[in-house]
Amino acid sequence: MTGETQVGLRWQDWPERVLTRLREGCAIPAHPLALTAGRELDARRQRALSRYYLAAGAGGLAVGVHTTQFAIRQVGLFDRVLSLAAEAAAERDDAPILVAGAIGRTEQAVREARIARGLGYHAVLLSLAAWKGASEDEIISHCQAVAAEMPVFGFYLQPAVGGVPLPLSFWRRFAAIENVVAIKMAPFDRYATLDVLRGVLEAGAQDRISLYTGNDDHIVADLLTPFALAGAEKPLRILGGLLGHWSVWTKAAVDLHARCRGADATPELLALDAQVTEMNAAVFDVAHGFHGVIAGCHEILRRQGLLEGIWCLDPAEGLSPGQSELLTVVAQRYPHLTDDDFVRANLNTWLS
Repeated sequence: MTGETQVGLRWQDWPERVLTRLREGCAIPAHPLALTAGRELDARRQRALSRYYLAAGAGGLAVGVHTTQFAIRQVGLFDRVLSLAAEAAAERDDAPILVAGAIGRTEQAVREARIARGLGYHAVLLSLAAWKGASEDEIISHCQAVAAEMPVFGFYLQPAVGGVPLPLSFWRRFAAIENVVAIKMAPFDRYATLDVLRGVLEAGAQDRISLYTGNDDHIVADLLTPFALAGAEKPLRILGGLLGHWSVWTKAAVDLHARCRGADATPELLALDAQVTEMNAAVFDVAHGFHGVIAGCHEILRRQGLLEGIWCLDPAEGLSPGQSELLTVVAQRYPHLTDDDFVRANLNTWLS
C-alpha cells in the first residue's frame, strides 16, 4: 500500500486547462458548510456558496477541509458535500480545480481519496494531523499510499489548530513523491514556510509542484515575495492561495490575487498586507486562539445572505465575545477588501 506503482489518477491525466490553471496560480477558497437551524445540511445554500465562489472568479474549490468542518465525516455528509460542489463546478465551462480534503490514518485517507476521485475531483489536500508522534518514515509512507490513488496537494497546517511540526527533511522527501502536484503552506510561521520552499528546491521539484499560500496572516506578502534561495536558478514564487480567509469577500480576494500574482512588491501593494491581516484577525478570531474561526467566516456570509445562520456541527462553536463587533469595524475600515455589492447583485441567481 506504500508504493506508487499503481497510480489511480496522475496529474498528467488532468485536462490541460486544469493543470495550467493550477500552475499559473489561482484563488481557491476553502469551502464552508451551510447548515439549517437544526444543524442539518442546507443543500440549497451549500450549492449557492459554490456558485458564488466560481462566479467571483475563484480558480477552484477546496471541500471537506478544515473550513468545511472535519466532523462532516462523523455525521455522514462527506460524500454529499463533495458531490454538491462538483455539481456546481459542472455548471461552468472554465474547468475549476476540485480539491478534496483527506484526513486520518492511511486507511481513511485512501478511502476518502477514492471517493473524491470517483466524484471527479483532481487532487486531495492531505492533512497530517492524525500523525502526531509518528516517525518521518511512517508519514512519508502514508503520503505515498495516498499519492498512489490521486494527485496530492500537500498541507502544512498550523499547530494551533492541530497541525504537526514537520522538518525540512520531511518536505524534501515529500516533494520527491511524483504525484505531489502542489503544497499549501499554512504553518503561520515564516521559518516553517521556508522549510517547505527549501525542501521543494532540494528535491528538484520546483517545476512540478505549485506553491500556494495558506498563511492567512501573511497572504499578500507571500504572493509578492521572490524567494531567491541559494541554489535556485530563479526565485521560487507562491502564485496562488488555498485559504479559509478567501471563503469570504471572495470577489475582492480574487481581484487582490490578480494584482499580486507574480508582481513586484510596490509600496501600494505591500500596504495591503497589513490591511488583509487585520481583517483576518477578526474573521479568524485570533484574540481567542482561533475559537471562532469557522463561525467568523459564517457570520460574514450570513450578513451577505448566503447563509441563513452561523451554525456549526459542534454547538460549542460560535463567535467569541466582541468578534461580531470587530467584524463590523474591519469591514468599515477596508471596504475595498469586501464584495457586498457583488453578492447583493447575484444572490438570487445563486440561490435559485
